[in-house]
Amino acid sequence: MSTQKVWFITGASKGMGLEITKAVLENGGYVIATSRNTDLLLEKIGDYKDNLLPVELDITNEKDIQNAISNGVEKFGRIDVVVNNAGYNLLGNIEELSDYEFRKTMDVNVFAMAHIIRNILPTMRQQESGHIINTASMMGYMSYPGNGSYSASKYAVIGLSEALAQEVAPFGIKVTILAPGTFRTNFMSEETLNVAQNKIDAYNLDKQIEQFTGFDGQQLGDPKKLAEVLLKITGMSNPPLHLPLGSDSYNAILEVRRKEREEMEQWKDLSLSTDFE
Repeated sequence: MSTQKVWFITGASKGMGLEITKAVLENGGYVIATSRNTDLLLEKIGDYKDNLLPVELDITNEKDIQNAISNGVEKFGRIDVVVNNAGYNLLGNIEELSDYEFRKTMDVNVFAMAHIIRNILPTMRQQESGHIINTASMMGYMSYPGNGSYSASKYAVIGLSEALAQEVAPFGIKVTILAPGTFRTNFMSEETLNVAQNKIDAYNLDKQIEQFTGFDGQQLGDPKKLAEVLLKITGMSNPPLHLPLGSDSYNAILEVRRKEREEMEQWKDLSLSTDFE
């Protein structure tokens, strides 16, 4: 096999995952491309038979994840880059969310990612190399009404990834947290949006949905350019841990940090008052 990297990409049949998969294949790399619908994936990818292993995968099923990873290693001999891209968004105010709905958000966005990491690390540790790219969001650094469950899951992605980066650094494994802003995919479309079933009139969830879906087709981010960035950072010896993508994400995160600092200073006396004398 050539020196091209082997990628494991979730959610590869649409949106950012599809563009990343295409970019890697067009660059001569190898992809274990997972999706719930591999037929849709193959329709969009074209003929990369020798470089592509399509895998129909429910990422919330750890046994299926283990099989996908072992089949990928058997075919390509190694896995160099993991892109935890697949995600689930749910709009609903906290009081409106059922336990089932909240748990589904966490199952897809957090626990599935943890399953993949847990099962990919033995291979990467043996190789003494690898790059794990976890997709958070600008809403992993801030939140808005109606987005609490999604933001909670993406905050968790960031916290998990920060710990992971320190744990795996001795083995030569890199970690990058992507924080995309709004990218022009179907993520904000009415057709793919998940909405809490228990609407409470006082919150006016319908208005929040209208505002959210109003961005569809107007997003600033270009998924093809995101894919190009990933090709760049996977070639770096010292890639970033935190990587906002898009001017909206970059500017919003900096503004949140500025306001946090101001608030910390405002209440500094109370914060420091709890130490033993």
